[in-house]
Amino acid sequence: MAQELKYSQLKNGCFPEDFSFRTTGEISPLEGIIGQERAVRAFDFGLMVKMKGYNIYMAGPSGTGKTTYARTSTEKLAATEPVPRDWCYVYNFQNPRNPLALRFEKGLGRQFKEDMSELVQLLKTEIQKVFRAEDYEKQKSNVMRSFDEKRSSLMEEMSKMAAEYSFQVKTTNSGIYFMPVVDGNAIAEEEYDALDEAVKNEIEKNSQIVQEKAGAIMRDIRELDKASKKELEQLEYKVGMFAIGHHISAVQEKYQDCKRVIEYINEVREDVLENLSQFYEDEEESDEGLSSLLPMLGKKPAEDVTLKYKVNLIVDHSKSEGAPVVVSFNPTYSNLMGEVEYDSEFGNLTTDFMKIKGGLLHKANGGYFIVQAQDILSMPQAWEALRRVIKTKEINMDSSRDQLGATVAPTLKPEPIPADIKVIMIGSNYYYEVLSEYDEEFDKFFKIKADFDYEMPRNNENMWKLARFIKRFVAQEKTMEFDAGAVCTILEYSSRLVERQNKLSTRFNQLAEILCEAVTWAKMESAKVVTAEHIRKTIYEKEQRLKLYEEKLGEMLDEHVIMIDTEGSQVGQINGLAVLDMGSYAFGNPSRITATTYVGKSGIINIEKEARLSGQTHDKGVQIINGFLGQTYAQEFPLSLSCRICFEQNYNGIDGDSASSTELYCILSSLSQMPIRQDLAVTGSVNQRGEIQAIGGVTHKIEGFYDLCKKRGLTGSQGVMIPASNSKDLVLKDEVVESVKNGEFHIYPISHIEEGIELLMGLPAGKKDGNGNYPENSINGLVMKKLKRFHHLAQCSEKE
Repeated sequence: MAQELKYSQLKNGCFPEDFSFRTTGEISPLEGIIGQERAVRAFDFGLMVKMKGYNIYMAGPSGTGKTTYARTSTEKLAATEPVPRDWCYVYNFQNPRNPLALRFEKGLGRQFKEDMSELVQLLKTEIQKVFRAEDYEKQKSNVMRSFDEKRSSLMEEMSKMAAEYSFQVKTTNSGIYFMPVVDGNAIAEEEYDALDEAVKNEIEKNSQIVQEKAGAIMRDIRELDKASKKELEQLEYKVGMFAIGHHISAVQEKYQDCKRVIEYINEVREDVLENLSQFYEDEEESDEGLSSLLPMLGKKPAEDVTLKYKVNLIVDHSKSEGAPVVVSFNPTYSNLMGEVEYDSEFGNLTTDFMKIKGGLLHKANGGYFIVQAQDILSMPQAWEALRRVIKTKEINMDSSRDQLGATVAPTLKPEPIPADIKVIMIGSNYYYEVLSEYDEEFDKFFKIKADFDYEMPRNNENMWKLARFIKRFVAQEKTMEFDAGAVCTILEYSSRLVERQNKLSTRFNQLAEILCEAVTWAKMESAKVVTAEHIRKTIYEKEQRLKLYEEKLGEMLDEHVIMIDTEGSQVGQINGLAVLDMGSYAFGNPSRITATTYVGKSGIINIEKEARLSGQTHDKGVQIINGFLGQTYAQEFPLSLSCRICFEQNYNGIDGDSASSTELYCILSSLSQMPIRQDLAVTGSVNQRGEIQAIGGVTHKIEGFYDLCKKRGLTGSQGVMIPASNSKDLVLKDEVVESVKNGEFHIYPISHIEEGIELLMGLPAGKKDGNGNYPENSINGLVMKKLKRFHHLAQCSEKE
């Protein structure tokens, strides 16, 4: 007969005497993280490796402090590292659609932007001054006069040549043409037709000669105009260079260590000198009436003249200390990579390099980027963007419209920026496995995995650290202190969260919820410290808020809508235990399992499977029962058995093998016709050798059956059979512990199916003798007898 557990074995108590303080006011706050030594070592090592591919994936359940630790630890290291460079985008004079990226030492990016703004304004002032000066006008006039004289001379020559052949030169806005002269008078076109044919022929002949000679003179005039324009441009360039050269040289000298900046400033100088007129010409007067009616015909703002000389500073570290640490909870494609914004002007989309906006990866460049796996995988194109940056080590600002194939306007292609970013991704093991399976290069990109555990050993060191964690909560939230009793209750609750007597939960967000609510209850009672009663009240009230479904099921059990017996005995019927998980709340739920057996060849039929309500693990448990029956009873003859097992009134499906031993007891009862005690509920997995294996949720399962028995009235014989290997997993409520202590409820640890048989049916299982037979007055003997009878009947049926 199995020995029941003592009340002292049902939970690992914690007492105020275990601590040397009376309240948390006497201890110091915790620094760092508890119980994650393996993960911390991996993470800290990953931070120190600066080679390509050594990004970090922090795996583990939520609430274990991954994000907090990642941020604090990374910021601590980053503070000791150099500040990365500033980045600017500037106009590309060779290819305006491809803005250039310039980098600067810390703070120089902003300085360069200011210097260029001042330079352009200074250039504009100086150019206007020098080109409106009398000296420039005089030089320009001299050049123009010289060329005008030569042009006039050529025109005179042309007039003389035309006169020799009786033609007169006429100059209009549309050009130069020749009119024939007859008897000293120029002949108009309408008069030409009235002339004699001989005169006309003479005019035609002379006209060809004039046209040929005039063509040569016109070529000279055009060459003269080109020379004139070129000399004026040279004059403008010379005067402009005189005005701005020393100012540009001063800026170049300031940034002489940066070759690309020097090259860019040279291009600015040449562009300014090529477009001097934009700086000094008077604004043309526009038609105010027309402009008021059609504003789009008005002139562009004056700042458009100098737009291409501006500097777009997208990364500014002028006020930074150490390497950047960027944490993102909204990693959309545009947030990560930056974007090029657009303006709408009368239905047309326009943009320029000043509308380039940097992204989070630009800010994190030279430092660290922390992101949640779920967040980045749920955003379209975001993972592909981050992956490309990690692989190519550059930030390439392709338009999101390009990525989605929806380009509807001219786009810019900014020059890619070299990237040196350590990425820290935080998520569950599920996302790690998904990425590893579907991205063949994921393991190459994230070579460090920091695996956070959901539990930690319950030793003196961790218990003390948990007390200091509570003190840190008090310090951060500026709340009242917690007394030692409250700390002990939190410790017990922490063990209950992981359902292990010798473990504590590392999901500190769940503990923090209890602390927050306990402080509120204490304030409502005007207490000076938070006590154990406040913690217990918090846990009770939290459960009450979540247990609506449990209460509804309880009502149906009370009213026998769901049929469960808690007294008496029945053949082929047993109380099984399941756990219903509602997400934030789980509870135990008793259910009736029945089995029927009869002659046949179909073996064990799982009704849940036939109804498609059974999961794969539950189906596996049924197959294990088949193996046990064959091993135990079918060594000398085949089983001629048909058996149907069923979870009665189960309409939502079931999975798991924690009821396999329960189902086996039920089948043996049906075969032996020995009744099973209904005041006991059973849980546990069985293997083919009849050994009882550990299952999950044992605490909730016990409490679920206890609550039902309590409502119906405890008889003193009721209890639960559990796997012996689950004994250390019990973290039962004080109410259940007290009932066990008073002999009102019982918990039996079982190691083998034989122990359970004797406890449930009142007969020993029975051992085989030397001839391979079981004692007649044993469960195995009765089962063997029934199976032999089934075999005999099956043989007779076949002969007939």
